[in-house]
Amino acid sequence: MFTSINPATGVEVAMYEEIDLVELENRLVLASSAFESWRTSLMTERQELLTRIADNFETNKHRLAAMATTEMGKTYSSAIAEAEKCAAVFRYYAQHGVELLQSTTTKLPSGKTAETIWLPLGAILAIMPWNFPYWQVARFIAPTIMAGNVGLLKHAPNVQGCAALLEEVVQTAGAPTGVFQNLPIQLSVIPDLIADDRVAAVTLTGSERAGCAVGAQAGGALKKVVLELGGSDPFIVMPSANLDEAVPQAVKARIQNTGQSCICGKRMIVHADIYDEFLERFVSAMKAVKAGDPLKPDTDMGPLSSLAQRDLILKQIEKAKQEGARLLVGGEVLEGRGAYLSAGVLVDLPTNSSLMREEIFGPIAIVLKAENIDEAIEIANDVPYGLGSSVWTNDFAEQGRFAREIEAGMTAFNQILVSMPEVSFGGIKRSGHGRELGSLGLHEFMNAKTVLYSH
Repeated sequence: MFTSINPATGVEVAMYEEIDLVELENRLVLASSAFESWRTSLMTERQELLTRIADNFETNKHRLAAMATTEMGKTYSSAIAEAEKCAAVFRYYAQHGVELLQSTTTKLPSGKTAETIWLPLGAILAIMPWNFPYWQVARFIAPTIMAGNVGLLKHAPNVQGCAALLEEVVQTAGAPTGVFQNLPIQLSVIPDLIADDRVAAVTLTGSERAGCAVGAQAGGALKKVVLELGGSDPFIVMPSANLDEAVPQAVKARIQNTGQSCICGKRMIVHADIYDEFLERFVSAMKAVKAGDPLKPDTDMGPLSSLAQRDLILKQIEKAKQEGARLLVGGEVLEGRGAYLSAGVLVDLPTNSSLMREEIFGPIAIVLKAENIDEAIEIANDVPYGLGSSVWTNDFAEQGRFAREIEAGMTAFNQILVSMPEVSFGGIKRSGHGRELGSLGLHEFMNAKTVLYSH
């Protein structure tokens, strides 16, 4: 059984049955059968299905939002936005998928012709986290359906209600039986599932530890795997930045989804010339963040996803303080049964502090001083991760250096980093490999087949 606990109240709200191995086998048979027909479906059929799914997300956005808020604590307004973003990714692939799947032709020196065509692989297993319970899945299943593949979802234990709703939204849009299935299963089943010949490839969004395990299992089965793992993203502020824009966006970058996002700005790296002013304004703004009932419209930040997650962050803060860091504001447990933690700011972390090598998955910002651009880049890169980055500078020469030299899969200038349907998303180093979204996300789980013609 899976138990859903509302992190805002600590109250159990639902229990969900897990499927046994017999039912799992039935669903694998169904996925295999569905693929054999869906792989040859017309592109127009795929487009129409994606459009209907997008419509369903918009029609059901309030139901979806209520479930996400109840199960993992995000604010209701952000949950509505997440459902709407899901609709956008389905519409994107409905509108552009055919174009992105066009074959390419090359004229060879011999005068003959070679063509590259895109073909589906089969059933794709997605192992997804709780922090964006709909968006993480939507950005996998939309290109999966467009490619002619079929999807199998293993969602996080604490958002099984969200997983069931996702399956409903897709199925009631008229998806052929077996094209997308939710699998309420335990982690212990995953290795055998990855090894099963009916599973063609695997995608995981989650922790570094989970990525290492799934990557090893997929490698042992010689299967393609995409891993989107943790991040400790730098938020760099240089002297030419507009602090009236940078400071509020730094707060937003750190507290969005209660700091539970892989691409949240986590390390604020600020040039020495503006460090004091930035810090004063940033601390004041973080102190003003209102944490509370995620259903209320004036709430800035809901609870952490669980008491266990909150307690983990408290331990990280305490360890950082023991290593010499100072907590200037926040990081306090709020009254009540919910998993609430006030937004906080840590400074003076020594270079060997554990938090300089770890991801802190909550609303605690680390502010660091850089004497110049060289040191800013050095600090930004001095972590095991390389997912995203946000840089605030109006100096074009500086922008060129940051774009080339920051070790990350993504860099945004004078804006916070966000994922969007049109462009690829993913990281390097221990933040994983492979890409989602955009054309690369569509092609990740396809056979780029070379065809040589005699003419």
